[in-house]
Amino acid sequence: MNKIAGVILLLLIMQDLSAQKQAVNEYAAIDKKMLLIPVSQTGSTADIAGYVQQNFKTNKEKARAVFIWTASSIRYDLDNMFAINFYEKKEEKIAKALKNRKGICENYAAVFNDICSKAGISSFVVEGYTKQNGFTDYIPHAWCAALIDSSWRMFDPTWGSGYVSNGKFISRISNAYCMVDPAVLIKSHMPFDFLWQFLYYPVTNQEFYEGKIQQNKSKPFFAFPDSIRVHEKKDTVEQLMAVAARIEKNGIKNAMVFDRLHHIKAQLEYYAQRNKAEHENAITATYNLSIAYYNDAINNHNVFIEYRNKQFIPEKPDAGIQAMLDTVQHKLKMATEKLKETGTVDATTGLLIEQHRKAIDNAQARLNEQQEWLTLYFSKSKNKRKTMFYEKKTTWFGIPLN
Repeated sequence: MNKIAGVILLLLIMQDLSAQKQAVNEYAAIDKKMLLIPVSQTGSTADIAGYVQQNFKTNKEKARAVFIWTASSIRYDLDNMFAINFYEKKEEKIAKALKNRKGICENYAAVFNDICSKAGISSFVVEGYTKQNGFTDYIPHAWCAALIDSSWRMFDPTWGSGYVSNGKFISRISNAYCMVDPAVLIKSHMPFDFLWQFLYYPVTNQEFYEGKIQQNKSKPFFAFPDSIRVHEKKDTVEQLMAVAARIEKNGIKNAMVFDRLHHIKAQLEYYAQRNKAEHENAITATYNLSIAYYNDAINNHNVFIEYRNKQFIPEKPDAGIQAMLDTVQHKLKMATEKLKETGTVDATTGLLIEQHRKAIDNAQARLNEQQEWLTLYFSKSKNKRKTMFYEKKTTWFGIPLN
């Protein structure tokens, strides 16, 4: 009986080892081919993506290839593990990682995401915090999500690259963080914005702390695929406003969440002030352009008055004379249109605009008088036209000259 039990136990152990071996070797062929990439092609994410495109067909193969290269080629930078700067430009994060072949979570994520995107895979960097062995970490983290065969899968190339032991980084690939179901990764990874949980029933921060991450259909249904499509169509300010609302809705559980929300609100304030300044500058520029058109109109009007006072000498054809007033009319029209473009303004600016509008109206009235005179002039015979110049000369203001 004991021998039979021993044989059964041995078979179970062998089956377990076989299953482990199969799981470990699932990506062996992809990994081998990807890690044969020439060093000369690893200087930029574009070159790496090009190699991926040439050697792998499906998005699943490509994503694994990107994961294994990123996790194998970049070492965790223990000296800077606390120097997380989510607001550094992604180009700088990538450049540092590729140059030094080391980085922290945000570098791993930025590299993975950029290669995926350039290889034709929809991908996002996800920012949040994590939990290990039942305890929530006190520094934020970054990982990735990629669309594989119409389903979103999670990738953490940082955790998948190895681990820290006794103050040293140990390189060891873990497939547990490659192509993970979002419902599984939520056990340890909590995004600041629940949109990036990729769950129809998102987990709150409080539930994450309590380990209550199971799907709860009593909650309102959240159509995250539709929300992601809407998110991508919004401009930066609209995105930030939506993110802030979702973060607040999911609960401000720790300092990391609070800091992220505070920074987003600071960004919104910055954009508000910048937009205000840009709006004011645009109003000023438009107002000044209107002034310029107005001044051109006055100058051209004065040229016409001077030419009229000289009895249209040297002579021009009627069309040439009419063109002089047409130019004035065009300039006044442009001055008026530019003034309309100023839109909503403050009281002081509004007063200046109103004064300028009156000046344009007065100039238009003077122009109309000149046009009436010229129309009458054109209607007369050549001899009778001369008699019109015996009238008193005028300035463009219509004031008679002696």
